Formats: sequence, structure tokens, C-alpha cells
Amino acid sequence: MAVQVILEFEGVTTTEYYAVNKELGIDQATGEGDWPDGLVTHAAGLNGDGHLVVVEVWDSIDHQAKFMEERLGEALVKGGITGPPSSFTLIELVAHQYLGD
Repeated sequence: MAVQVILEFEGVTTTEYYAVNKELGIDQATGEGDWPDGLVTHAAGLNGDGHLVVVEVWDSIDHQAKFMEERLGEALVKGGITGPPSSFTLIELVAHQYLGD
């Protein structure tokens, strides 16, 4: 079952976000790189409070958990994010449509 993950990080800027992606081997400018298996969509930005928010859709919770355990944790630390997200929301999706080109 597809899941949506929403991560919010207080005190994290786009500088750390780009550093983490560099550690993961992902170029956000081009979309090229070593994207994890099972990731359907990824979006990130700063909310009105200046907190970094990452929103993702995964094909399964298993793929998302594997990525967090095997790759993301280490990349976060190397990218300068040493604490956990201030908010973590997991949603089991009943619908997800991609309406792009």
C-alpha cells in the first residue's frame, strides 16, 4: 500500500537539504541521481515558519523504512542534520494520482 511521509525540520535550511542530497548522490537541480527504490514523488521547501518540510509518496512503508535505515540516517548527519525531525507524519494513502505531463 502506498504511503505519504511528511517530515518537518525546525532550524534546518536549504543549505543542509542540498548537503544531504549531495551525500545521497541526488542532484535536485537536474533530478538526476541515485533515487531510492520505491520512491514515487519527492518535494521539499520552507514553510511559513521557515522550517524545512519534505513530502514524499512511497510505494510501500517497507521501501521507505529501508531507505531511512540504510541511507538517509547517515546522509542526514553528514549533511549537518544531527537531530530528528520535529514532526513525522505517516499516511496510508487511499488515493494518489499524478497529474503531470
